[in-house]
Amino acid sequence: MQIGTTKLTTRYYETDQMGIIHHSNYYRYFEVARTDYLKTIIGMTYKDVENMGVRMPVTETHCKYKTSALYDDELTITTTVRELTVVRITFDYVMTREKDGVVIAEGATVHALTNGENKPINLKKYRAELYQQLFHAANSEA
Repeated sequence: MQIGTTKLTTRYYETDQMGIIHHSNYYRYFEVARTDYLKTIIGMTYKDVENMGVRMPVTETHCKYKTSALYDDELTITTTVRELTVVRITFDYVMTREKDGVVIAEGATVHALTNGENKPINLKKYRAELYQQLFHAANSEA
């Protein structure tokens, strides 16, 4: 499987009253990592995918918080495709803090594959070239 890497720095407004990054922001970080993955590994922006008539609505999420991220932490998120079927794709994420390599969180998002009207599609039949690119990313070495 091919691994995408995203680097970001946490911002002050993302912190809560306790001075840590609020848990809701982790899903935003996953979204940034997922769109980076499509761009760097697949070679398409999410907008390119949408222009092909394909949508990937989130149907399930999971995040295991291991330790707190703080304001101004530099984070690295690695992204992989765990599973791809003709109707669904699952991305896995591992978030680490740059300065000490500590794993901050691990998570996953599951996405249905739909058309522009949010009707389920068989991606292999609907957009075979996109399916093949995702399949290759999920099943080959970098």
